[in-house]
Amino acid sequence: MKEYIAERVLETADYVLLNKCTVREVAKVFCVSKSTAHKDLSERLAQIDKQRYDKIVEVMSDNWDVRYLRGGQATKKKYKG
Repeated sequence: MKEYIAERVLETADYVLLNKCTVREVAKVFCVSKSTAHKDLSERLAQIDKQRYDKIVEVMSDNWDVRYLRGGQATKKKYKG
């Protein structure tokens, strides 16, 4: 793996752990696609740092569990204003 990719993976992982944000949010911050951010966090991070990967899995699992709530909030906001 190229060095700049490994650095990006670690930076995105730290950002997610610090802010408990979603893959979409981290993708916007680091100017990468959602697919790239997801691959960084779900595949590449496991190869680089297993401990951080385990923490990221917890955050991503929590986001997965509440995604329907966030979708409902977005729809409410869309049609309210």
